[in-house]
Amino acid sequence: METVEKESRGEYLYPTVEEQATNLLYFFVKNHLFIDGNKRNGAFTFAWFLQKAGILNMQRLSPSALTALTLLIAESNPKDKDRMVGVINKK
Repeated sequence: METVEKESRGEYLYPTVEEQATNLLYFFVKNHLFIDGNKRNGAFTFAWFLQKAGILNMQRLSPSALTALTLLIAESNPKDKDRMVGVINKK
């Protein structure tokens, strides 16, 4: 959690809640924090973070959509991180 709320020179690296949540999902899925369950934990944490912030819209983020986003990140090339985060953050 500290990674997504980190400041650099007085500014947040990820200034919006959406950017923080998306990068949290990305870091869980791609950095393999656990031996097993990184995608499940990443998806749960992403949804939890958005819900905690009061902006989770279950009409737009169905279980199928969350699964698709998580798998998109899992299968992506690490050099495309910014592109993947940008795709998810589009409204």
